[in-house]
Amino acid sequence: MSLATIDLVILGVYAVFIFGLAQWVSRDKGGEKKTSTDYFLASKNLPWWAIGASLIAANISAEQIIGMSGSGYVIGLGIASYEWMAALTLLIVGKFFLPIFLRNDIVTMPQFLQQRYGPTIRNVMAVFWLLLYVFVNVTSILWLGSIAVNTVTGLDQMYAIVAIGVFALAYQLWGGLKAVALTDIVQVALLVAGGLIIGFIALSEIGGASGAVGGFTTLLTDFPEKFDMILSPDNPNFKELPGIAVLLGGLWIMNISYWGFNQYIIQRALAAKSLGEAQKGIAFAAYLKLLMPVIVVLPGMAALIIAPNLSAPDQAYPTMMNLLPAGLKGLVFAALIAAIIASLASKVNSISTIFTLDLYAKANKGASESHLVLVGRIAAVAAMAIGILVARPLLGGFSQAFQFIQDFTGFFTPSIVVIFILGLFWKRASEAGALTAAIGGVALSGFMWWLDREGIFTLPFMNRVGVVFLVSLVAAIAVSLFSPPKEGTMQIKLDGVSYKTSLGFNIAGAGVIAFLIAVYAIWW
Repeated sequence: MSLATIDLVILGVYAVFIFGLAQWVSRDKGGEKKTSTDYFLASKNLPWWAIGASLIAANISAEQIIGMSGSGYVIGLGIASYEWMAALTLLIVGKFFLPIFLRNDIVTMPQFLQQRYGPTIRNVMAVFWLLLYVFVNVTSILWLGSIAVNTVTGLDQMYAIVAIGVFALAYQLWGGLKAVALTDIVQVALLVAGGLIIGFIALSEIGGASGAVGGFTTLLTDFPEKFDMILSPDNPNFKELPGIAVLLGGLWIMNISYWGFNQYIIQRALAAKSLGEAQKGIAFAAYLKLLMPVIVVLPGMAALIIAPNLSAPDQAYPTMMNLLPAGLKGLVFAALIAAIIASLASKVNSISTIFTLDLYAKANKGASESHLVLVGRIAAVAAMAIGILVARPLLGGFSQAFQFIQDFTGFFTPSIVVIFILGLFWKRASEAGALTAAIGGVALSGFMWWLDREGIFTLPFMNRVGVVFLVSLVAAIAVSLFSPPKEGTMQIKLDGVSYKTSLGFNIAGAGVIAFLIAVYAIWW
């Protein structure tokens, strides 16, 4: 089903407005040239609302909206655990990790690793992250975004991939993080409004005269098994969400790595005016995460009744969009494109940040600020070009791309969490121990993945993440005890670090915990 003229007008107005706004908020004032701090950290002056909105805009993209709706179609509400447990994870990051990062003026995650351990682990992990961001994150957003564009407009997917990539690149190329973060409040407002509209109309279609409430009741009645938050071992989707491990196992490792030590996420908080401002932004983002399943999971579940014979689960959300009348479809489609563009721009900006500051600048110590900004822009173009070229070959054969993303991200996350947790909270941790966890953890993940693929030893990937984390943790501790850190390598300052948070932050945390207890008690 193609877009009507009014839909195309709405989409065009959005594109012109958001591009113009990005250039306006990031303009050079007084003729001053951008420094690397201006470009990569928005002059370290972001307010809480921009931090919170930008965290969600960077996170919620095609892999969540398209991919998670597809998983909602197959698995059900249980997939919402990724979103709801992330809210609690964000509060942990705000309370325990950010005070150390901001006390030490950390700009990138590899920089923290060098100041804590040494240069080798910085280089190893910088390369790890660049590979992950380019070949998993950028490609998945481009591919899943092209599915949405193709389903709604009929545009060939390859053309859609190129169009999305070029616009996202142009959107952030000049202004850097500031262009992304200060426009993300508009992107998130559009995303939330569009998501609520499509969820309401899809449920109303099911409920008929009873409206959206009736539609939700029908889903509960017809598909009660799709509302199980904790899947039993006999559930056909247990391998994707292995029961109690969702609450006590590998999902925590995935979330802590993603929200605490992931450059394109944490970069927003590192650009805050102050620790208090960063923590307010984190709390704001946590409450937006509680809302996300309504926006991204329910439409996929509604497709169980409205479109029960989809050829691929990832078509669920775009198919629900075709229920919308002219005008509304343009608004919701603009919201989807907003999410895709904002997240893609965030990934590319972080790729350019890590490449420029952690690899190029270290090898070219005399490079000027303007030269580093130029290198960052070239790196962004190169990353996008690679993503455009490999998106179809990498992801074209997967029916549930969200699960592909989680599976292959899980190769890296156990090691990352081990390295950072020990680095933050155990002074004895050494670079030798960190390297053991980094390289050994990825190797063990790959070996266990191969065993599973060959049918030799099958283990849900989330449990695999938990096992690799424990093995890597023990190995890192053992090696650190036998090979302690060299004197002078520990350059992270812990004096003056306070984990005390404001009353407002504590109340927000209590609210998140109360919500989680309620939803898991109702749909256990």
